[in-house]
Amino acid sequence: MASIDPLGLVPSRYRRIVRELVQFGMVGGVGFVVQVSVFNVLRATVFSPTEVHNGPIFAMLVSTLLAIVVNWLGNRYWTFRSKRQARILRESVEFFAVSVVGMMIGLGCLWFSHYVLGFRSVFADNLSGNVIGLVLGAAFRFVLYRFWVFNANRSLDTVTVTAPVTVAADRATPTS
Repeated sequence: MASIDPLGLVPSRYRRIVRELVQFGMVGGVGFVVQVSVFNVLRATVFSPTEVHNGPIFAMLVSTLLAIVVNWLGNRYWTFRSKRQARILRESVEFFAVSVVGMMIGLGCLWFSHYVLGFRSVFADNLSGNVIGLVLGAAFRFVLYRFWVFNANRSLDTVTVTAPVTVAADRATPTS
């Protein structure tokens, strides 16, 4: 892969994480387009707040689940391809668990803005759910994807066994 730092501005020890952040952002950008597009179509049609009281929440839930699938594919096969686990089922369950918590962060922001603060416009729903919630959720997801889900050093197949600790008194022998 070509270097993402053609000017040499990023020290070599940080290039991998910078590359991962850029790729994560690009995958997230595609997921964002999916999420925002589907959210707004659903909010304007079948989940309109004038037709369904919790319509914006349902629209966000459906659109985020679709974006999670897009992000799973992009992050597994591109962003973290060198770190992905051999156990795809375990990795996918962990990915979706982290993604659902990230989704709850976005839903919480939308819910708070829409129902507690009373900001009910399309703009306010998009700002709270698709901007503020997305930024907070993305930060949470990146950290857990990188250090937990796609961590090649973490495996259930290997178990570290340490020698038992002996007490110093047990090892000491009296000397004359």
